[in-house]
Parts: sequence; C-alpha cells; structure tokens
Amino acid sequence: MDLGIAGKWALVCGASKGLGFGCAQALAGEGVNLVINARNPEALADAAKRLAALPGAGKVIAAAADITTPEGRAAVFAAAGGPGVDFDIVVTNAGGPPPGDFRDWDRDAWIKAVDANMLTPIELIKATVDGMAARGFGRIVNITSSAVKAPIDILGLSNGARSGLTGFVAGAARSGIAGKGVTINNLLPGKFATDRLQGTMQAAANKTGKSIDEVAEASMKQIPARRFGNAQEFGAICAFLCSQHAGYMTGQNILPDGGLYPGSF
Repeated sequence: MDLGIAGKWALVCGASKGLGFGCAQALAGEGVNLVINARNPEALADAAKRLAALPGAGKVIAAAADITTPEGRAAVFAAAGGPGVDFDIVVTNAGGPPPGDFRDWDRDAWIKAVDANMLTPIELIKATVDGMAARGFGRIVNITSSAVKAPIDILGLSNGARSGLTGFVAGAARSGIAGKGVTINNLLPGKFATDRLQGTMQAAANKTGKSIDEVAEASMKQIPARRFGNAQEFGAICAFLCSQHAGYMTGQNILPDGGLYPGSF
C-alpha cells in the first residue's frame, strides 16, 4: 500500500533507538524526509546513517538537542532550515519518567515528568499545527503508554503526566483543525522489547526479589500474543496513522499491546 506521504517532512523525537527509531524507519521507507531528534549526538548520528541507507529514503537530518527545553526546540526547528510550521508530520516521543514509589517523588520529580511527557508534546503541537492546517494536511502522533488505559503502580509519574496529555489531545484534535486535514492521535504501546521495558522489569525484579528473566517470562505469559512487541511493527502502525489513508481518524488512542488490555473499550 502506498501511504501517499513520500516527499513530506516529518519530525520524529526520541528517534535514536527503540520505538522512535521504529517510527522513523517506517516513515523513511515511505520516502518521507526526516528530522530526527534525541539527546545523544553519537547515537543519533548512527541512527541517521542507518535511516539514510534505507531503500527509497528521503533526506535525513539529525538534530541532537533536549526537545523538552525551549532552546532545544528552537535548535531542532533551525536544523530543519525553518520554523516548525514546515513539518507535515510530527511524532512526539520522550523517555518515560523513572519507576518507583509515589511516596518518594517530590515536586521537582512531578514537574520534570509533566514537562517531558505532557507540556513538551503540547508545545510541539502548538508550533506546527497551524502551518499544517494552512497547507491542508497534517499528522501528529504522540507516543504515550498503555498505562494511560491500565495504570501501572510503579509508573505513577508516567501515569499522571501522560494522562494529562491524553485529555488535552481529546479536545485539541476535535477543534477547528479537524476540518482542515489535520489529525492528532496517540499511540499507547504495551510491552515492547525496548530499554524502557528492560528498566521496568529490572525495577519489578528488585521489588520482588526475582530474577529479570523470571519477571520477563511471567510478563510474556500475561500477554495473549505470548511475546513482546518489536519496534518495526510499532513503526508500521505509526506510519499508517501518518498516511493519507488515516485522514478520518483523529483524537484516538491506539493500543498495540498483544491483547494484554482486557477491556472492551
């Protein structure tokens, strides 16, 4: 299927590895020009090299910066050669806050979590959405977490901050931009084989006294698909949401989790 987005410009955050790289990889395969962002310049440069080598890939620009700061966002937009309104596609993504016990988190921990996982995506939406609407096409995909639907006790910082973003998107996606070809959707990954999952399982192992292999095996047994997801299949879902074919989907929370969430809605 031709997704109809070849030649468009996309900003993909957290793209040096994991789910962000999976999204960038899928978009590059569709001929989308990329500005990829992460904090580690070496890892990002390596990711850019791999993406540019893909068959049919467009331009790939690596913009290493802390996207959670105004200075970092300005640097990313400058690297693209212009303001944020030039992006047709934006994939927001930030590493989740650390796991732990809510009793141990002070105000600074909460502010940091909200800044990275709620306010930064909102700032990126603000910077790009009007330009998208003026051109009659725009796709914004926020990578959040399945914990928005099924909270995880040790991920309270993430539960709270990402739920705030979900509520914001529910309103913003249904505002005047919906009639101008611009969609905003959230991707809520379940248990994917990433560094983030590894860290969460290690925290669970530390809490229970079990080995990380035991935790991983027990976790997979809970998933109807009996495995963890991979970044490539996640990226394919993201690319579809960014495509011409997904223009009638907006304000949605898409849950790729191997069937783990047991609810009907």
